[in-house]
Amino acid sequence: MLTRLPRLGVSLPRLLCNPPARFVSQSKPSGSAGAASVTELHPPEEKSGHGEVSPYVKNPDYHGFSRDPVVDEWNMRVGFFFGISVALVIGGTFIHYLPDHGMREWARREAERVVLQREQEGAPLLSEYYFDPEKIVLPSSGEQ
Repeated sequence: MLTRLPRLGVSLPRLLCNPPARFVSQSKPSGSAGAASVTELHPPEEKSGHGEVSPYVKNPDYHGFSRDPVVDEWNMRVGFFFGISVALVIGGTFIHYLPDHGMREWARREAERVVLQREQEGAPLLSEYYFDPEKIVLPSSGEQ
């Protein structure tokens, strides 16, 4: 972060001196230029006893599920229970018990079976040939 400060150069003091604020003149306009007056776009609403109150005023622990504080808290708890607890537990269990699509477990079991079979036969576990040379059928020299 500090290595980037020299890149700002001369603009850094200007940023610090001039805060991003908007200044509006409060003096009366002079001359024939006239002044643009700012009017409200919408008339102010009439204050009545049954106006809308922010849910945060009624319930400081508002979670956004319902305007009723009790229902809001219960909906939040149910949402977090199903969204986090159940999703993690059931989702993790589902992923754990998915079938072995890569055939990794089968390949290991098959390799262990072949090793045991070769040990019982007295054959070497690995040979220098990938295929058994006696089973390879080569074409005769006349067929080429």
